[in-house]
Amino acid sequence: MEVNCEGCAGCCLDWRPLSGDSAGTDHERRGPRRPLDDTYNLVPLTRETVRRYCEAGLADVLVPRLWHASDDHAVTIDGHRIAAIGGKPAFFVGLRKTPKPVAPFGIDGERWLRTCVFLDPATLQCRIHGSELYPTECADYPGHNLVLEQETECERVETAFGGTRLVDDDPPESAGNLLLGPQALGEKVFVHPYPEDLEGVVERAVTRGLTRTDRAKFVATAAASAPGTTERSESHYERYREQALDADSWAGRALADWEALSSGIGSRVSASVLGTAIEEAHGAPTTPGWDGRD
Repeated sequence: MEVNCEGCAGCCLDWRPLSGDSAGTDHERRGPRRPLDDTYNLVPLTRETVRRYCEAGLADVLVPRLWHASDDHAVTIDGHRIAAIGGKPAFFVGLRKTPKPVAPFGIDGERWLRTCVFLDPATLQCRIHGSELYPTECADYPGHNLVLEQETECERVETAFGGTRLVDDDPPESAGNLLLGPQALGEKVFVHPYPEDLEGVVERAVTRGLTRTDRAKFVATAAASAPGTTERSESHYERYREQALDADSWAGRALADWEALSSGIGSRVSASVLGTAIEEAHGAPTTPGWDGRD
């Protein structure tokens, strides 16, 4: 599989404001359920990856995703019918997104768009690429789409802005490990054992108002989950919850700065905003740029 990522990052940011397409929020969705949130292209993390983030002090960049339910496999919280397994709310854990000043696809001038917390807004490269924290979902993209015979973000960018992004559509062997269905339970799909503890939390999830404490409940539950079951280890839960509450990473601090600086999604960026300087001032690793790279 070969892709042309220079100047793109279409899979790492929400570029709908550039194309005028506010529909298709869940085009990457696998399964019948509609997400509770509007996060574009949320990257689901495995249990082991969630644990690595907690242990690395980066749990403050993690966020849960829940789903609406229209069938009997649901539990009602804050007036919302939430997808559930055995009466317990089901969820993913993914990477938070925040407005950053970016200029993908050769657009004229930077715009404030929601991007992955790890995307360098200047080079449009991932700051954790190649590290043990780099999600397998990202490493295999767009391989999973190709295996499932679904349109890729690369192709959508080609249609909207021209150029060639998907150079070779032969997915890597690793892309076959989709973790769909029952094998995902406790590995990529988790359940919160106490629905009553999520009163108020679900409504904040809908409005992008989750607190650090809210997020820690889900992050720790995922990290403490047992593969193939809906169970969690309470001792592990308490340990990972403390790590999540204590997290104070460069990425989390930069995310707060971006939220404060943004002048509105899709709006043009003031010349006074220096994207790379903000993140690196908090200790962000640099990216190599594109010179000399294939």
